[in-house]
Amino acid sequence: MQFKKCLTFVIGSLILLFTNCYFKTKKKTMETHKKLPLEYVIREPQVRTKRSPVIFMLHGYGSNEEDLFSFADELPKEYTIISLRAPYNLTSFGYAWYMINFDEDQAYWSDNEQAIESRELIMKCIDEACKVYDLDTRNINLLGFSQGSILSMAIAISYPKKIRRVIALSGYLNEDILKDGYKKENHSATHFYVSHGTSDQVIPVEWDRKTPEFLKSIGAKCTYEEFPIGHGVSPQNFYSFREWLSKY
Repeated sequence: MQFKKCLTFVIGSLILLFTNCYFKTKKKTMETHKKLPLEYVIREPQVRTKRSPVIFMLHGYGSNEEDLFSFADELPKEYTIISLRAPYNLTSFGYAWYMINFDEDQAYWSDNEQAIESRELIMKCIDEACKVYDLDTRNINLLGFSQGSILSMAIAISYPKKIRRVIALSGYLNEDILKDGYKKENHSATHFYVSHGTSDQVIPVEWDRKTPEFLKSIGAKCTYEEFPIGHGVSPQNFYSFREWLSKY
């Protein structure tokens, strides 16, 4: 009975991954596009440059492409913003980049094979979007929350020549889904902003506290911050990573 209660609580928390988000903007009617391998919503740049820099958004487990996209209007106007929908449909509970399971000992584990498949699928979307929208391939950025944060870091570490900056919110670094040979790559040009809530009951902050040391060990640049919140993004967290984005 105790296991069932714990399982219900954890699954319920995962389904509501992003409903805790304390910073919200006005909702819009969003048109979903299908020009890439995954469905997505897009904000075209409001300040035109020859080739637009881009931010790809990766939502959390049980969410969809519209959640993080609520930040789009508050991000720099020269960016193209593309928010991708994860490939696995959880029926009435949104979408996932890979499945999450729990065993009888209440241990959490994720389907790393699915995570790696999603990692590669996202890279295909990035490459295709750069062609379709004539994006600046020297200024590709990722913004991920929770499961999307885990994948954002995995993509940037696996393909450091492709990704300039990563904003990784409320996730952790899963070494098991990194591409073979990543240690031989040069990560010195990749910047990471990593943040976590100290009261997070879905992904413990202790898991993410190991991330800065790992990133520095491979030569990447990392800014790490904690906020007195649960599994979500507070206004202070948002303003902090937006300011960071303007600096690097």
